[in-house]
Order: sequence, then C-alpha cells, then structure tokens
Amino acid sequence: MQITGKNIVITGSSSGIGAALARRFAAEGAAALCLAGIDDDGLERVATSLECRTMTVRADVGDEAQVRAMIDKAAELGPIDLVCSNAGIGTGAGLEATPEQWAASWAVNVQAHVYAARAALPRMLERGEGYFLNTCSAAGLLTQPGDAPYAVTKHAAVAFAEWLALTYGDQGIKVSALCPQGVRTPLLTEALDGIAGRVVAAAGRVLEPDDVAGMVVAGLAAETFLILPHPEVAEFERGKVADRDRWLGGMRRMVAALQT
Repeated sequence: MQITGKNIVITGSSSGIGAALARRFAAEGAAALCLAGIDDDGLERVATSLECRTMTVRADVGDEAQVRAMIDKAAELGPIDLVCSNAGIGTGAGLEATPEQWAASWAVNVQAHVYAARAALPRMLERGEGYFLNTCSAAGLLTQPGDAPYAVTKHAAVAFAEWLALTYGDQGIKVSALCPQGVRTPLLTEALDGIAGRVVAAAGRVLEPDDVAGMVVAGLAAETFLILPHPEVAEFERGKVADRDRWLGGMRRMVAALQT
C-alpha cells in the first residue's frame, strides 16, 4: 500500500507512535486522517500541526460502541483505506495485577483490534480492499518481564492479526502487525523505574517514534505482515523457537542482572 491519496484512521494518535504515524502519513500525501484517542488536547495539537485534511474523534478503544462510532465518523472523510489500531497500555504488574488491570489490558491491547475490524471490515469487503495495521509490540513475539498482562495480551494481539490475515487475505484485506521493541514513548518512559522498562531499554536500541513511522511506511509499501523496526527481534524469536529452554534461561539471567 502506498499512503498517497489514502483515508486513514489512527488510534492512540495524541502522542508517541500514533502521532508520528500521523505526521509521516501527512507528509506522504494521505488524503485524510482521522485521529482518535482519549487525550483531546493532544489530538488537537497533532491535528493542527498537519498539512492534511484531518478530523479528531474522542474514543476509548476498549469500548466497542465508541470504536464503531469512530469508524462511522471517519467514513465521512471517504472510504477508509487503512485502520491503524495503535493504542496500548501497560501495567508494570505480575501476579499482583488486579482484575481491573487485566480487564483494561484485554480491552485496549486485544479487544480494540477486534472492535476496529468488526466496525471497518464490512465496508472494506464490499469494496474488495482494505488494510489493518495493528500495533502489537515485540512482547507479542517474545515476552515482557515485569508485566504479565502486557506480555499475555500482546501475544493475543499478534494471534488475532494472524487470524485476520489468513481469514480475509484472499478477499483483498491486508494486515500488518507492528512489533517494535524499545521506542521513546510515554509508555516506555513511564515504565523505566520498573523491571519491565529496564529490560526493554537494555535489550537494544531505543528508537524515536518518527523512525518507527518511516519503517511502517516501508512495511506497508511491501505489504509485509510483520513490521519489525528492531530487526534483531526476528533473531530473538528464531532463538526462542529453536530452543525455548535456552531462551528462557537467557531471559532469567537478564532479569536477574537488572534486578541487582
């Protein structure tokens, strides 16, 4: 997919990767952008900075009714070509994670992708084309020490993206799963005091959101399922699959070193 002339929805677009995607898509010549999230001021700041036809929609992506209303509103800009389901949350909690934290993580990190697909897919199938970019995280391929809900729900997010691609790929629907490792976003900076953030920072380069956005444009152009801004994640995943016991041992040693 080439971004030029496309109508695009981006959730979680008030900061971080979502805001960077908005800036890059506008620069690439997108026809229109629908920026969605729960930070009204942040959405407005991003929108006003863009030289592109833009609308902002307040939407809690963990609520299906709000996601459906968001997609209906975005359709006023024209047929939706690309839905970037990008919002995500962390907890920094393990077994002590509360039922409320688990529920919120499932709602935002998993169900939001399901809700976006349920709302946007029928129109795309009628036209015989459409694209979903789901932000899933390297944690969905590997794991996330220090954050059980995040690790589990990001695995589920990757699994749903795979299911969506294999179920609708022959009907003109494209799917990409964006799986970055460390990116300088509020999600990471707020986690640096805990083991989850320290593991991510120690695992490799921390990229800027704008760097990730550039790699997304390239990945969409190639229509690659896995978009890996940190190419080493592919090597880490191969090591995990080849010898899971060895991989687990290495991860335990990393965590132990960061806790001392």
